[in-house]
Amino acid sequence: MTRNKLRLAIVGAGPAGIYAADILLKAERNFDVSIDLFDHLPAPYGLVRYGVAPDHPRIKGIINALREVLDRGDIRIFGNVRYGEDIALDDLKKHYNAVIFATGAVRDASLRIPGIELEGSYGAAEFVSWFDGHPDFPRTWPLEAREVAVIGNGNVALDISRMLAKHVEDLMPTEIPANVASGLAASPVTDVHVFGRRGPTSVKFTPLELRELGELRDVDMIIYDEDFDYDDAARAAVSGNKQVFVIDKVLNQWRQREVGQASRRLHLHFFAKPLEIVSDGNGRVGGIRWERTAPDGEGGVVGTGEIRELPIQAVYRAVGYFGSPLPGIPFDREYGVIPNHEGQVLFHDAETGESRQMYGVYSTGWIKRGPVGLIGHTKSDAMETIKHVINDLGNWWRPESPSEESVIEMLESRGIRYTDLDGWHRLDEHEQALGAAEGRVRVKVVPRDEMVDISVGEA
Repeated sequence: MTRNKLRLAIVGAGPAGIYAADILLKAERNFDVSIDLFDHLPAPYGLVRYGVAPDHPRIKGIINALREVLDRGDIRIFGNVRYGEDIALDDLKKHYNAVIFATGAVRDASLRIPGIELEGSYGAAEFVSWFDGHPDFPRTWPLEAREVAVIGNGNVALDISRMLAKHVEDLMPTEIPANVASGLAASPVTDVHVFGRRGPTSVKFTPLELRELGELRDVDMIIYDEDFDYDDAARAAVSGNKQVFVIDKVLNQWRQREVGQASRRLHLHFFAKPLEIVSDGNGRVGGIRWERTAPDGEGGVVGTGEIRELPIQAVYRAVGYFGSPLPGIPFDREYGVIPNHEGQVLFHDAETGESRQMYGVYSTGWIKRGPVGLIGHTKSDAMETIKHVINDLGNWWRPESPSEESVIEMLESRGIRYTDLDGWHRLDEHEQALGAAEGRVRVKVVPRDEMVDISVGEA
């Protein structure tokens, strides 16, 4: 190894990993760089491909910017390679000077209330993965409920509420997979109830997401007047924050709408703290019990002791995402992140009882900071991490086989059917051709084996 070249591995080919690679390549430095991106999926883009509802073309436009980075050709991609199964930390140390983990947060955070384990209780992340055609999730989803509860007041809660309430024919211009379209078409849903424990001025979703709900065809927006008796803190939030002002304006416009003619209804329940998922007596979801809350005068809420109950047959918890541990890498099980200082991974030294830097190992994105923030945060995250990668030159690993060819030899010797950038182009063109035949932008290929076959030219 020569000191004037950095061989860098990045595990995770979503926005966090791609931005980190792009920022390093454009950064001021006194050494050359060679970057390999690894992802457990055959296709890149992570949650932009598999975590955004198919009727969000504006957000999916982020893919265009990511595609421009990859199509420059100065970053290699190895898809369908699982860290912890196909490759290990020792393999990375053998072939690279450093690694950045950008594996995101794809599991559902837990919600500790009685009954959450009943049949008919689901995590939002799993449902999103299903309707986005994630290859590692079942092809069918039990859409059998007429009345559904969604717990959460963030954008993901609105996403899944919209997908549940929206008529499937209005989704057909999108890239929705065929199995998802047929599943949603058979859904008997009439009412979707969204629960948030705080008031309308404390929601976590954005005005854009909220407005999209009001545009649903043949769906009434049901808003409850009792939720709009604002205290001084709420009124101050409306007058002092433009985003809150817009959200308040939209909700109050909906309060004036006439309702009662639509075949489906989407209810927004504020000041509602879920207490229990009630069983139907046969081990399935039968209702939701919640406590009515009230403003505490400081922007928070307190319980009122008033308990309410509503019949439902399914419930989705949309209370956040959570990271997953990685073999050989420290992990904070309370927060679902890799312990780090500005992206430098830390480990607990048992001898001294202190945290120390794990040289050569870095993190960025949601696995670094937790599942908060938008694309802008992801870019600044990557810049912070890359700064340390550059400055830590003296502590880089010294790989015994740093050549680019040696990585390919390793994967091929293990019989790993990896996909590369040319393979992604083949899959991308194939999906777009499937869509063009139906007058759509694309139709996703869902089975993993089929994705790989197309990518490697064996389909």
